[in-house]
Amino acid sequence: MLQGARSYAGITQWIHSQSVSLWHALGFWRRPPKLGAIRKLLMALPPGALEQALRQWIAACLGHEPDEQTLAAVALDGKTLRGSLDGLERAVHLLSLLDQATGCVLSQTRVESTTNEAKTALELLETLVLAGRVVTADAMFCQREVCQRIRDRGGHYFVVVKDNQAELKASVAAEFRAAFSPGE
Repeated sequence: MLQGARSYAGITQWIHSQSVSLWHALGFWRRPPKLGAIRKLLMALPPGALEQALRQWIAACLGHEPDEQTLAAVALDGKTLRGSLDGLERAVHLLSLLDQATGCVLSQTRVESTTNEAKTALELLETLVLAGRVVTADAMFCQREVCQRIRDRGGHYFVVVKDNQAELKASVAAEFRAAFSPGE
């Protein structure tokens, strides 16, 4: 899917169009499996285990864990999956933590229909080491619980404050006003 294949047939076609050396790197010592086997394999994989393996692979690609000296930016954002609306079921809505340098999804979870993104974010933030990271988010996440969870996990945050939080917006603006200078 990282190469643009969006179906089992596309994934199978991509694998079969690669060189034998890449097949070996992917663990195939003979000809890779066909469509049915790829489909069965992907359906049989436990989603949590697959996500954990992908997280470890992304961490290896990034080369290092962030540290306190250089903050790595991570975006917290939710999206509804296109094409996931099915009859009377609500469309699938996912909340993700994305590495802003690479665009890789570091962690992701489904937002259940009985809750909202901010409540789901409290759980999602537990899945990633936040020390050395600054979490950026839109105004939906400008809530005490979310910001406190980020701080408790050793991270920093940068969230949007809008007009519907007038008192908070005024407090933030006051911190950035120029100081009084008697010479002016």
